[in-house]
Amino acid sequence: MDSINQFLLSLDQYLGSAVYFPYLLLAVGVFFTFYLGFPQIRFFKAGWAHLFEKKSQPGAQGDTSHFQALTTALSGTVGTGNIGGVGLAIFLGGPAALFWMWMTAFLGMATKYVEVTLSHKYRVQTSDVSFSGGPMYYMDRKLNARWLAILFAVAVVISSFGTGSMPQINNIALAMETSFDIQPMVTGAVLSILLALVIIGGIKRIAKVTARLVPMMAVVYFVSAISVAVYNYDNILPSLTAIFTGVFTGSAATGGFLGASFAYAFSRGVNRGLFSNEAGAGSAAIAHASARTKDPVNEGKVAILEPFIDTLVLCTLTGLVILSSGVWYKKHLNQFDAADMYVIQGEYHESSEENRQQLYAWLNAKETHEVKFYQGELLIRAGKITTEGVTLINARSIAEQVEVLNADGEKYKGFLTVDNGRIVNSNIHIQGYSLIHSTALTAVAFSQGWFGQYGEYLVAISILLFAFSTAISWSYYGDRAMTYLFGSRSVVYFRISYVLGFFIAAITDTTIIWNLAAVTVVLMTLPNLAAIVLLHKDMKATQQRHLENKS
Repeated sequence: MDSINQFLLSLDQYLGSAVYFPYLLLAVGVFFTFYLGFPQIRFFKAGWAHLFEKKSQPGAQGDTSHFQALTTALSGTVGTGNIGGVGLAIFLGGPAALFWMWMTAFLGMATKYVEVTLSHKYRVQTSDVSFSGGPMYYMDRKLNARWLAILFAVAVVISSFGTGSMPQINNIALAMETSFDIQPMVTGAVLSILLALVIIGGIKRIAKVTARLVPMMAVVYFVSAISVAVYNYDNILPSLTAIFTGVFTGSAATGGFLGASFAYAFSRGVNRGLFSNEAGAGSAAIAHASARTKDPVNEGKVAILEPFIDTLVLCTLTGLVILSSGVWYKKHLNQFDAADMYVIQGEYHESSEENRQQLYAWLNAKETHEVKFYQGELLIRAGKITTEGVTLINARSIAEQVEVLNADGEKYKGFLTVDNGRIVNSNIHIQGYSLIHSTALTAVAFSQGWFGQYGEYLVAISILLFAFSTAISWSYYGDRAMTYLFGSRSVVYFRISYVLGFFIAAITDTTIIWNLAAVTVVLMTLPNLAAIVLLHKDMKATQQRHLENKS
């Protein structure tokens, strides 16, 4: 698992974590914002009007209403990114990462408007009489770049597992085990059966389920988050101050949090913003292409609402809960994931400013630092590491009160082999106090309010609803990509594989799942961004005809 994780991290260095990527993503959003006259502001009100239209236009074709298309797309984006993803962004980049999530969302509203409009315009009716659309169709039918369309469609199939299926059930299983002591295998088995029953009915059944599920889960989460934020109202202004003061400087060290550079906060904020609202990835455009309307621009207007609801509302609520509760910089008792742990040479202490600076430089990938990985063996007596001159780092923080347990939960004694900072032994468990991230961080934050420890259960239920609905929608994205690549008959094989992957991910290491998701969503985004930029004149002409017809 460690080898796979290291491969994903290496690949991510050239994709989502590369220096160019956040600038590219934001640049496309900036370009369309100005080129199309600020559509995210200009058409915002109209988007709401179309969303709640009671009747379709005469002669309009499609499989879903505007509302069903939006809720299907929202169920694909409103998932673990809103709960675990925000927790991961703040854990990595500090409070300032939330600002860059906002920027990604605002500019992403323009990007989403473009990709949805073009997807609806170039959609096709398949042999099973359903409608199929998405970036692969405008790449093929308008750009005449079938090779690019194939590349995108393959990336969608991979991403349906890496973004839509696997991280969702992984977070559900973790939340169910932590809050209700339900074994991951049981959670995976039950939800895999439910998933199969829903997706076998295609887009019409998916749309009906998500149209009921999305509003309900949004209300539950909104009320829960507001209650925690209000409970910690005296920390809201300091939290907002921390967000804005670190925008261009990075987040300062606080408590167990060792600080984040501007580059890290910027990169993690944009990256997590993309994972949350998927603007530029082209995924939601596949769902919107099924909507009943004669004018593609009208569906583009509805799509503008998606990043607003997903990131500017729901992710902001999560961020304020985490920041105002103060749990993001405090250490908590937890069981360490192998992928989060490093053993380094030397004894490091947070009370030493020099030690903090060295660790800050290492964690933020600075070139000048003296941190070196430990190589050799650790002597363990009665569960305690007795080897001198070493420090255990877990979740980007100095681990404290560390205990090593064997497979039976008893205190371990003997030696642990460490290879280049990584503990090789697989039959042990290590626990102690360190920072936490992702869903675990959000769950702890929700317990710091009127609901007390019951807040953790609200997060678990929200994770269940959000993540399961995301898995449902992404199954549709994958089957439309398979339809484009191999025809309608291939869909059944995809659905079987999708459900199996969903089950397997319930019992797989959390960190690896998140790293896989980070890689796969970028594999979709890069070809899609290239395509919509190449089609900018087509988009401008489509919008102009729409405005002329209205007048």
